[in-house]
Amino acid sequence: MRFISLIKFKGKPTKQKIAQNIKCIEKATAKHGVKIVSIDWTLGRFDSVVIFEAPDEKTALKMSLKRGDCMATETLVAIPAEVGRKFIK
Repeated sequence: MRFISLIKFKGKPTKQKIAQNIKCIEKATAKHGVKIVSIDWTLGRFDSVVIFEAPDEKTALKMSLKRGDCMATETLVAIPAEVGRKFIK
């Protein structure tokens, strides 16, 4: 399953905080069978967007909750467009 996490940093991001966070994400992804597709910084309401693949919603939720101390997240389930079009009448 593919997920999109919209990220808002808590406090001012520093190079040290970002490096520490990426290290934690890499460790957690390997442990839980999660694959990061992309991490992009954004302009606007959110600071970053992370697109990742996880085996299920429970695993995606665990990943999001682990980062709660340094960021607020809003995670969405991504459904491929070709799958979504099958439901249009």
